[in-house]
Amino acid sequence: MGKSLEIDAQDDLGHLPERRCIVTGESQPKVGLIRFGLGPDGQVVPDVLERLPGRGFYVVASRGAIEKAVTKGLFARAARKPVTLQGESASGLCDLLEKQLARRVVDLLSMARKASKAVTGFEKVKDWLTKDKAAVLIQASDGSERGKTKLHPPEGPNAFIGCLTQQELGLAFGRDYAIHVALASGGLTKRIVEEAARLAGIREHIGGMTVKRDTKDA
Repeated sequence: MGKSLEIDAQDDLGHLPERRCIVTGESQPKVGLIRFGLGPDGQVVPDVLERLPGRGFYVVASRGAIEKAVTKGLFARAARKPVTLQGESASGLCDLLEKQLARRVVDLLSMARKASKAVTGFEKVKDWLTKDKAAVLIQASDGSERGKTKLHPPEGPNAFIGCLTQQELGLAFGRDYAIHVALASGGLTKRIVEEAARLAGIREHIGGMTVKRDTKDA
């Protein structure tokens, strides 16, 4: 218990820094975890950008894990003192986190668009896919299933994102909505994939599908 939750695990081989999840007790790369900060008033707040000062608490990017951290008093145990929650409840905290992550992904997509690393529109996306220019295919979770089946993601892992809505994709491209988006390879696309994976965990999406909740207490 005396060990810090923020000890870097990066080694000379360049492995990603790891953090310990307060729910599972396991260490894993930070990209799969959500950081929460503790305000001076003892309030637990999401720290998506990991910029808040002080000690942080890490939870695997899963709505169920975050809810368990709240209901089992794991934030208070890690902080070693009573805490309150931004959002006032487990679901409120998760909803707030979801909005922050969605905003983060949209902002990154907007940056990719401005850098000519992202396109939208069926024909443009199809062209990128045909010419092997696309590294990742994004399709709106609430888009037409018939239309989405006409495009296939590139081969390889992490080549598909399906947890964003039409409106969210539209925001990144300055329009009311978007259904199909293609991303070129690069560092910015890697960040989008990582942040979208965390959002998918909070939204409980696998590919473009919503996972049914298990209401039993784990």
